[in-house]
Amino acid sequence: MAIKEQPKQPRFRIIANILLAVSGLFLLLNLFLPGLFASGPAGVPYSLFIHQVQEGEVSRVSVGQNQILYQIKTENAEPGQVFTTTPIFDLELPKLLEQKGVEFAATPPPKNTWFTTLLSWVIPPLIFIGIWQFFIARGGGGPQGALSIGKSKAKVYVEGESAKITFADVAGVEEAKTELVEIVDFLKTPARFTQIGARIPKGVLLVGPPGTGKTLLAKAVAGEAGVPFFSISGSEFVELFVGVGSSRVRDLFEQAKKQAPCIVFIDELDAIGKSRSSNGFYGGNDEREQTLNQLLTEMDGFAAGDATVIVLAATNRPEILDPALLRPGRFDRQVLVDRPDLSGREAILKIHAQKVKLGDDVDLKAIATRTPGFAGADLANLVNEAALLAARNHRQGVAQEDFAEAIERVVAGLEKKSRVMNETEKKIVAYHEVGHAMVGSLTTGNGRVEKISIIPRGMAALGYTLQLPTEDRFLMNETELRGQIATLLGGRSAEEVVFNSITTGASNDLQRATDLAERMVTTYGMSKVLGPLAYQQGQQAMFLGNGASNPRRAVSEDTAKAIDSEVKEIVETAHEQALEILRQNRDLLEAIATQLLETEVIEGEKLHSLLSQVKPVTNS
Repeated sequence: MAIKEQPKQPRFRIIANILLAVSGLFLLLNLFLPGLFASGPAGVPYSLFIHQVQEGEVSRVSVGQNQILYQIKTENAEPGQVFTTTPIFDLELPKLLEQKGVEFAATPPPKNTWFTTLLSWVIPPLIFIGIWQFFIARGGGGPQGALSIGKSKAKVYVEGESAKITFADVAGVEEAKTELVEIVDFLKTPARFTQIGARIPKGVLLVGPPGTGKTLLAKAVAGEAGVPFFSISGSEFVELFVGVGSSRVRDLFEQAKKQAPCIVFIDELDAIGKSRSSNGFYGGNDEREQTLNQLLTEMDGFAAGDATVIVLAATNRPEILDPALLRPGRFDRQVLVDRPDLSGREAILKIHAQKVKLGDDVDLKAIATRTPGFAGADLANLVNEAALLAARNHRQGVAQEDFAEAIERVVAGLEKKSRVMNETEKKIVAYHEVGHAMVGSLTTGNGRVEKISIIPRGMAALGYTLQLPTEDRFLMNETELRGQIATLLGGRSAEEVVFNSITTGASNDLQRATDLAERMVTTYGMSKVLGPLAYQQGQQAMFLGNGASNPRRAVSEDTAKAIDSEVKEIVETAHEQALEILRQNRDLLEAIATQLLETEVIEGEKLHSLLSQVKPVTNS
C-alpha cells in the first residue's frame, strides 16, 4: 500500500508570491530610503518658533501642510540656518509674520508621481491576495482555497508497488484475525451476501490495550481485500473553528463513497466518541458532540445504495464510548485484540526476528516464556533493543544473552554501574533480595525465580529478583494470592531476621502487598467476615478529591473498619509466614546472601539448585 500523493501547488499561487514580494520591496524603498539618505533641517518646538518671530530673528517662512520651514537672520545678510517645526492651527500666525516684517509664503502640495500612483493601485490587491494565500495554506491547499479547512485530513492508502500489509504480517491475535476474515469477504464479494438478504456490517470496533496491533489489523484487512484505506485519528476531526469537525466527517464519507468498496479507519475513537451524558461533575463539549452526531448520521446513511464502506475503529477505553455508537446498525461487531499468550508471543517474535540477524543459540520460545504480559509493540521494541545491544558489543548476530539483557532493561530499567553502594547497604540489599527469592520459591502463586541481582537498575531499584511464570495463568485462588503477598514481604522479613531492624527499601513492596490484600477483600470477595460483596467500583471520577483518596463505594463506618481489619489480617498473616520460612532456613539464607555478595548475580541452574534446599515450615 502506498500513500496517495497530494496535488502540486497551482501556478497562480507562485505568481502571487512573486508579486507580493516585489511590491513589498518597492514599498519599503519608497518609505524608508528617502528618510535614510536625506539630511533635513533641524526640528524645533512650535513655541520656540513663535518666540523667534516675536524677537525678530526670523527672515523667511514657508508654511506647508505638514511642516513649517523658516530661516534665521544673519548680520552679513547671508542665508541663515533653516529650521523646521510642526504646524499648529493658528489663524493669528499670518498677522504676526506680517507685523514683524517676515517674508512668508505657502508651500504647494506635493504632486503624485507615477510610482506612488502605481503603488496605490497595486498594493491593496496584493494585500488581499496575501490574505487569501494565508487561508489557503491554513486549509491545507487545494483548489477549494480557504474552504478546504473543512476537508478531511485522512491519509489515503491505495494499492501500489510497495509491499502491502496482510494477515501474514500479524500474529498473536488469531481469534481477531478469524473474525476479520469475514470483513474481507464482505469487501471482495458483497453480492454473495446481499443476494440472499444478508446485511453487510457497517462498523467494526477493535478493542484492546495499547500496542496489541489494532491499527496493524485494520491495515491488514485493507491489504487482504485490496481496497482503498482511509486512515484518520479521532483528534483530527476537532479544530478551533466551530463546525469544522462535522464538516470533515461529511467530507470523509463523501470521499469514501466515491472510492467504494473501501475501509475507513478511525484510530482513538474515544477522542470524539465519549458519552454525551453528563454525570453532573463536568460539562460537555458542543463541538465534539456535533462531530459525534455527524458521525452517527453518516453511519446510518452512507450504506444506502451500492456503496460498500466499512468503518473500522480502535480504542483502548470502550467503557467511555457513547451507547449510540455501540448499538446494532452502527458498530455491529466488537473484536477483542488482547495481549498475546505464550504461543502468540513466540509467533510475534518470529515475525520481528526476520528483520535482524539471529545467532545460533537464540531460543525464541524461551524468550516468549520470559515475557509474560508483553504486547506486540513491547516485543517489537524488545527485538530492537537486543539488536542494538548486539551492535554495541560488535557482534555479527543477536545472541541469547542480548535478549536476556534487553528483557531486564525493559522490565527493571537500565543498569546503573555508576551507582556505588557502601558495604552496609550492599549487604542489606543482598539479604533483602534473597528473602524474596526464598519465600517465593516455597509459596504457591509465584513464578519460578530465575535471577537474583544486587546491581542497581532503573531509577530506584537497588536490586531485584526476577520471577517468570511457567505457564499462562488467568485465574488465581486465595492461597495463591496470599503467597504473592508473603513473597512481597519476604525482603522486609529478611531484614528483620538478620538485622533486627527495617529500612526504607521495602516501601514499594508494602504498597503492592497492601493493594493486593485490599483487592482480595473489596473486589474478589475473599473475606469470611464481609462475605461475597464488592466494595469497589471500577470507573470513577478520580479528579475531584474523593475518588482519588478513597476509590471505594459509599460504605458505613463499621464496614470501613471491617475492611481495614481484614486487610491488616491478610498482610500480617503473610508477614508471619515469611518470617517463619526465613527463620527455619536461616543457614541457607546466610549461604545464598554470602555468595550473592561475592558474585552480585545468581541465576540459572545454580540458583535453582540453591533454592531447592529451602525447607517448608513445620508446625511444632
